[in-house]
Amino acid sequence: MKRRYLLLGGTGFIGLHLARQLASSLGSGDELLIVDDHSRGAYDADVEAFLAGNPQVRSLHADLSEPGAFSVLDGSFTDVYLLAAVVGVHNAETRPADVLRTNTVLVLGTLDWMVTSRSQRLFYASTSEAYAGGVNIGVVPIPTTETVPMVIDDITNPRFSYAISKLWGEAAVLYWAEKHGVEAVTGRFHNVYGPRMGAAHVIPELALRMLEGENPLTVRSVDQTRAFCYVDDAVEAMLGLMGTDNAVGETFHIGNDAEEVRIGDLVPLVMEAAGVSCDIRTLPPPPGSVDRRCPDITKLRVLTGFQPNVSLSDGVQTTVCWYRENRANFLDRAQTDATAASGRENQQ
Repeated sequence: MKRRYLLLGGTGFIGLHLARQLASSLGSGDELLIVDDHSRGAYDADVEAFLAGNPQVRSLHADLSEPGAFSVLDGSFTDVYLLAAVVGVHNAETRPADVLRTNTVLVLGTLDWMVTSRSQRLFYASTSEAYAGGVNIGVVPIPTTETVPMVIDDITNPRFSYAISKLWGEAAVLYWAEKHGVEAVTGRFHNVYGPRMGAAHVIPELALRMLEGENPLTVRSVDQTRAFCYVDDAVEAMLGLMGTDNAVGETFHIGNDAEEVRIGDLVPLVMEAAGVSCDIRTLPPPPGSVDRRCPDITKLRVLTGFQPNVSLSDGVQTTVCWYRENRANFLDRAQTDATAASGRENQQ
């Protein structure tokens, strides 16, 4: 059967990595369409090189949160990946209304279009932030399974706008799929990292400041722990789920449960990869930041056989190397300084 793949948010961080993997497996007559408004995923040299080398891949510039935007899509698709969203702690804290509006409208538009276009299977990208409130108040165990209670512990904290939008999206996908017979899979990403993920995330953010010579290096949340998942592993998990009929109608945690690490112990790994040595100045965590996050990926592992392949040390080395080579693209000090001051670097 010929496959038609649609990737919404295809020039973003995970999006382009997924697009590359999908393109490598396209057979004769298969198609891949990537759609993005480039508000986060830039149409840059990486995207241009990818498109130039893959004639079976098409790219559309479109803001799918606008009325009627889905009319640009032609026909039905066998596999649809909804990665497009307003993400990031900075956006949630400074633009919570935009986060809520855009993310919910994107989900509604996609679901309605799935029904009318008779497209077959949808992957919805959710997040571990969906249950962060439950972690904060101590009702969610760690490592965390998919069945934990969903809690927003402080509705007045704009940081939760992202979690709320993703929780709403999970519910919408579940109920729309059930009502209209759409095949849907939800994946909650846990601290996915790798090349081209922007500057406002812990590993690249620390690396860029190290490479710029910051000494002492300011680091928040040194005693908090995270379980980081390299982007290639996350892509493998997504493809495995979309290729498994028994994943339909289910929610899965996507991450790496094997190498949970203190932020304070992550810093030397980044320092070694960057080839620098500097002193550390520690600051407390920002409000709303959970002390620990680690997924239980048993459900994913049992169903698909998924096993993370990239170690934290290897992933950090590859990521920092990419940022060293592309450092000139990330020298906007206003962005970096604002990120460091707010302690957002280890929150994604």
